[in-house]
Amino acid sequence: MPREPSAGEDGGAVEALRITRSVRGADLKAVGEVRRALRELMRHRCRTDAAEVAELLITELVTNALVHTDRGAEVSASLAATRLRVEVRDYAARRPRPYVPTADDGTHGRGLVLVQALADDWGVDALTPGSGRGKVVWFELDGCHDAPYDGGPA
Repeated sequence: MPREPSAGEDGGAVEALRITRSVRGADLKAVGEVRRALRELMRHRCRTDAAEVAELLITELVTNALVHTDRGAEVSASLAATRLRVEVRDYAARRPRPYVPTADDGTHGRGLVLVQALADDWGVDALTPGSGRGKVVWFELDGCHDAPYDGGPA
């Protein structure tokens, strides 16, 4: 499993800032709340472009979990040093697969393609026996730092 972002540029430990949210099944209104919480976590700590990409990708993963499963999702984001890690746990064992949608697919089918294209790293981890059924879909982004961003609001 990929590492938790927890080392500073000098190799020393950096305390991670975290958010966690539980999202009920079919509660698509919660997607906006999760996005706002991530925005606040990243505000003044990340480049504007990294924050915008993170908001897009968390929206895609949470929406996928709610649309394709029936039991909701657990969302967490950790920000430390220069790296953001977002994890979305759902309760379906079926592994998602990125695919390039056709023109007839409308707006569906692009979520994992966006994650694959925009994240610095991403993956899907099956839950270990004893920790429940399901999987964690995660992504990581670089572009965050300890000092506030001076170029404007994130």
